[in-house]
Amino acid sequence: MNVPNVTHYIHAYKIAPWRIQVRWAGSVSLGVLVITMVASLFLYISSRTAVAGREIQNLSTAIIANQQLSTDLQTDLATLTSSSAMSERAFEMGFQPVSSKEIEYLVVPGYFEPMPLILASAELPQMSVPTVPREYNESLLDWFDKKIAVPTQGIR
Repeated sequence: MNVPNVTHYIHAYKIAPWRIQVRWAGSVSLGVLVITMVASLFLYISSRTAVAGREIQNLSTAIIANQQLSTDLQTDLATLTSSSAMSERAFEMGFQPVSSKEIEYLVVPGYFEPMPLILASAELPQMSVPTVPREYNESLLDWFDKKIAVPTQGIR
């Protein structure tokens, strides 16, 4: 295998200077391509962010409009169901106020008035505290101490 020496490469570049120019042009083109790709990625992300921000603004505007519409409808309902408006409509439909002598009560057989629920009882049941066996109240150090102390008591 014949390895060309460094002088051979230098001689080749001196004979054809366009090789250096091609190398520089390739490097510059690669740099421009990388910068273009980074810039296009930045523009893509910026445009997506702007679109998402605009959608958020549109949704916020729609929420506010719906809240105002809901409030308007609640106000209309309150106006329509006020006692003066209901009395006026009832009078227009032919209803009239009734006196206590005109009221008739019906007795329904088998109907019992529901009893109110009493939530507080007069007498509370006594709660017993659960007892825990002594073994479960003992710490690991107490257990080791007891196991170590037992053999020494037997030796005495």
